[in-house]
Amino acid sequence: MKLGVCSALFILTSLSSAVSVDAHQQIGVAHADTVRVSKDAYQGFVYPNNAQNAVSLSFDDARVSQVDIGLPILDKYGVKATFYVVPNAVEERLAGWQQAAKNGHEIANHTANHVCSGNFEWLRQKGLGLEQIDLNWLAEDMDITSRYIEEKLAVKATGFAYPCGHTFVGQGEKTQSYVPLVAEKFNVGRTWNDETGNNPNYVDMAQVAAIRMDGMSFEQLVEMIEFMRVNNSWIVLAGHEVGKSGWYTVDEQVLVQLIAYFNDPKNGYWLDTIDNVATHITKQRAHNSEKRDSSQLSSGD
Repeated sequence: MKLGVCSALFILTSLSSAVSVDAHQQIGVAHADTVRVSKDAYQGFVYPNNAQNAVSLSFDDARVSQVDIGLPILDKYGVKATFYVVPNAVEERLAGWQQAAKNGHEIANHTANHVCSGNFEWLRQKGLGLEQIDLNWLAEDMDITSRYIEEKLAVKATGFAYPCGHTFVGQGEKTQSYVPLVAEKFNVGRTWNDETGNNPNYVDMAQVAAIRMDGMSFEQLVEMIEFMRVNNSWIVLAGHEVGKSGWYTVDEQVLVQLIAYFNDPKNGYWLDTIDNVATHITKQRAHNSEKRDSSQLSSGD
């Protein structure tokens, strides 16, 4: 993105870093993981192969171009990505999605009806909108998709992406977050169109931030990604169509360039699925917590 955007992000980051945080704050991460937040010097984080950062590629909606164009590129270079699918779309290329699952790509849940805010005209025409549904309706929509994935693709969906990045149901004083529902049902919940990487020592696994790669040039993406590398961040990229550049399309040549960039050891990235990275981070955080507790006991604190 343009330098002005990065400069604005830097200002926001600087301002937020000035806010003191309780050193033993517990946030609502999936599986009630407890994170220690400190204003002291950053303690670092360990990734496989001594990588500085983790990065994940993800795609939403099970679009036909993902099977026809995206998956062949990923498989050619041995890269595993995360795909958030809706059943009706999977049916259009069922054999292709079955092969994707067999090839080790992560297949995750994106609901059956893809309900976002009713401000989207295409949803209002269907009489749908997050403002008009409740948590029970949404829970069943998730369950329909999880059952479908297990029955048709022979894998269990452990991840979820919020359609349109929206995390609420209802409106006004009756608005409710459905983040707790996602935390209950899945190991990871991914948002959309964010402006930050994920601090591995802090990230809430029910709200993993993702930045768009749709409509972006390789140079724009690298500038943004490099800006977000602070504190061993985990950077999640999200897209929709794969093909020629467009507002909701990941350019296929940009995808090839990104893969080469992330796979080059000198750039210091570990590229893997969202589930694999989240699992590593969760285990590493537990290990770090045990070490801290052991150190405090031995020192008599």
